[in-house]
Amino acid sequence: MDITLDIIIVKDQEAGGKKAFELIKEGMEKDAKVLGLATGSTPISLYKEMTASDVDFSDMISINLDEYVGLSGEDTQSYRYFMNENLFNQKPFKEMYVPNGLADAETECKHYDDIIAANPVDIQILGIGGNAHIGFNEPGTPFDSTTHKVALTESTIEANTRFFDKAEDVPRFAYSMGIASIMAAKKIILIAYGEGKAEAIKATIEGKVTEEVPASILQNHKNVVIIMDESAAKLLQK
Repeated sequence: MDITLDIIIVKDQEAGGKKAFELIKEGMEKDAKVLGLATGSTPISLYKEMTASDVDFSDMISINLDEYVGLSGEDTQSYRYFMNENLFNQKPFKEMYVPNGLADAETECKHYDDIIAANPVDIQILGIGGNAHIGFNEPGTPFDSTTHKVALTESTIEANTRFFDKAEDVPRFAYSMGIASIMAAKKIILIAYGEGKAEAIKATIEGKVTEEVPASILQNHKNVVIIMDESAAKLLQK
C-alpha cells in the first residue's frame, strides 16, 4: 500500500515539543476531547509546552499508554507519578487515566479496555523504543492486541535503568495499551529524537509491516504524523 505518513523533521527536542503542541491545539479546536499520553524522556518537551501555555485542559480526558506492574501511583518511579510531576499537577484534566500497577492483571486489563472503549482517543502521543516498540508492545506483540500484561525485554529494561538507582530495581512487567488500542486513535503523533532511534524510525517508515517491528503498523493508519530530529531521521532514504 502507499505510505501516507506525514514526516516532520525538526531541529531539536524543544522544536519537536512545540510542533506536537501545535498539532494538539489544532485538534482541540476541532473538538478533540481525549488525548492518549506517553511517558519517558521523549514527550517531556511537549509537556513543558502544555504546562507553560494558557490552554485549559479541564474539559479534556487523558488516557496513558502504560504503567509498571508492582508500583503504586505514589511511587516516584511510577508513570502516574511522572505524569503528575510533568503535567497533571500544573494542568489538570477532567479525567486522568493511568493503569493501576497494583491491580490484578486480568481485572485491570479488562477495566482499561472499558475505559478506552468509553473514551475513544482523538490524538495519541507515542514515543518509540530502539527496537521500535510503542507503548510497551515489544517485537512479536500481535497487532490485534488490546490492554495486556507485558514481560519487558532486556533491551527495554536496560534502557529504563537510567531512571532507577540500580538495574535490579527496574520492574520486569508492565500493563500496556495494546497495538489495536493504539491504532483505534483518530490521529497518532509519534515523536523520536536521537541517533539511537534512527534504525527503528527507518524500519517503521521504510520497512515492511511486521509484528517484529511494532511501530511499522502505523503505515496502515490513515492519520499519522511522525516528528523527529535530524539524528533520528539520518537513515531515511527519502
